[in-house]
Amino acid sequence: MSYAFDPELAAAVELLPKLDLNDLQGARDALKKLRAELPAPDATGVTVTDVLIAGPAGAPEIPLRIYRPDVPSGPVGVFDVHGGGFILGDLEMVHASNLTLAREVGAVVVSVDYRLAPEDPYPAGLEDCYAGLVWFAEHAEEYGVDPDRIAIHGISAGGGLCAGLALLARDRGGPAIAFQYLGVPEVDDRLGTASMTAYIDTPLWNQPNAVLSWAAYLGAGVPGTADVAVYAAPARASDLSGLPPAYVSTMEFDPLRDEGIAYALALQAAGVQVELHMFPGTFHGSSLVEHAAISQLERSEEITVLRRGLRL
Repeated sequence: MSYAFDPELAAAVELLPKLDLNDLQGARDALKKLRAELPAPDATGVTVTDVLIAGPAGAPEIPLRIYRPDVPSGPVGVFDVHGGGFILGDLEMVHASNLTLAREVGAVVVSVDYRLAPEDPYPAGLEDCYAGLVWFAEHAEEYGVDPDRIAIHGISAGGGLCAGLALLARDRGGPAIAFQYLGVPEVDDRLGTASMTAYIDTPLWNQPNAVLSWAAYLGAGVPGTADVAVYAAPARASDLSGLPPAYVSTMEFDPLRDEGIAYALALQAAGVQVELHMFPGTFHGSSLVEHAAISQLERSEEITVLRRGLRL
């Protein structure tokens, strides 16, 4: 199927990595190999430290990576959750982007290395994220951060985990969340939207990958059934009231497009302040084509809305 991609993006599609999620270990190894071939990111103006914190009861320790800007914009923090369809990714995957976030937002960024499916299915990854957020809030003042001015930030599955994290924090009376940045969020296991059924061969992410992703995260045969918790698939939530203000981005030719739009509209209907932006001519992960003007717009908007959401 052909798509009306932005010309700058279309020219780069064939250069993008092609991962076979049917060979999950092979896909993970390919990502690590790709990262090893990239130049070291610019760490100017940011101090980076790694810590291990206690995991949920009975679970292993959780690695966190902390980014402290040399010139903070205020007593603010960003809790980052990486993407990867619940089955890929680690701290290195978002290392370069978190350096940029810390430097350009002027916030302390804490990134969490949560357990991945299918080895550790739901709720393992989400509980790791919650434990990491609790730790950040409890130690915020040590890093010059007001615990009431922490935003959560995630893209793709990371956005879905952040949406679940906001619900979990509300329902458990957990840490205050000042703002939720939900980039192309993966929030609906039912896989029934128009964009999900149409985009079966789009670059980087498509309907077959989404099927594999949800089956790994929830367990074979579980996605689409009545037994899926709202914290796993926030699109199922019937009560979105009392959640933090949100920003939701979607890409035009992305199977996740319509569930992101629907979730933003549901937040608005529940009285949550929300900003929604669909970037034209784009696809899931098209921001990897960094030189494209539309990718630069997406990145600059990310910084702008985070700063605004943190009252900077």
